[in-house]
Amino acid sequence: MTAAPTARPVDGQVIGMAHYAARALAERLLPQGATFHQALALNAAEAAGGTVERRALIERLTGAVKLGVPAAEATVAELTSAGLVEERPGDLLALTPAGDALVQSYKAGVADIAARLYGDLPAEDLAAAGRVLTEVTARADAMLAAG
Repeated sequence: MTAAPTARPVDGQVIGMAHYAARALAERLLPQGATFHQALALNAAEAAGGTVERRALIERLTGAVKLGVPAAEATVAELTSAGLVEERPGDLLALTPAGDALVQSYKAGVADIAARLYGDLPAEDLAAAGRVLTEVTARADAMLAAG
């Protein structure tokens, strides 16, 4: 039996380690050749009802994920070239059946991971962590916007 990890004060390193550990688990769900950024873009398209304006998807990747515009555009191009999204009139991007199948499988797997990671943690601890991380994100976004 392994010992429980020693609790550390929350700082950028602790937050980063949690993020990258969870991300590594999520990346295991992706088929060979698919990337985490592609999965995030597919999730955004699915959340928009399966069709999203190209500009809105690029803004989502640059705003929420902090990708540079060239990397966000490359991610969208990769999805199009892989047949996971298709271009539609009006500068729209739509999930293809293959893209929808991938995002549904990925979401189900991530939901299972989240249940295993967070399911038995006290609700008040999760609420406090959510408040702190939301504030840290808002402050970081403000600092980025200020230059």
